[in-house]
Amino acid sequence: ITGRSKEEVMGRDLVAEFIEPEFRDSVKTVLDNALNGIVTANFEFPLYTKKGTRVDVLLNATTRRDGNGNVSGVVGVGQDITERKVAEKQSETIANDLTKLIDTANAPIFGIDTNGFVNEWNQ
Repeated sequence: ITGRSKEEVMGRDLVAEFIEPEFRDSVKTVLDNALNGIVTANFEFPLYTKKGTRVDVLLNATTRRDGNGNVSGVVGVGQDITERKVAEKQSETIANDLTKLIDTANAPIFGIDTNGFVNEWNQ
């Protein structure tokens, strides 16, 4: 996803070096929580590729334990949700445009539910 090799990232500070400043505190909190046994699911934040392209990531973070059950770190699983975020934004824009069209139409536009009650009415 990031265009960085394993050699480029191993041994480096994830939050300080790879997370944008405005998200460092929240990502650090998620990772600290995981170190304390608190699982975080579906945390969204952006990562930037080596070339500077934004990638929206959905992160799940959980405690990593050794064979004796002692905390040894965090396992984070990230999913690229960039395309989904773009599609959501497009759907929102279309819905807003349709609402504006209905509200400003020079004709009566209405909707009813399955019981015949009005549930949409333009201005």
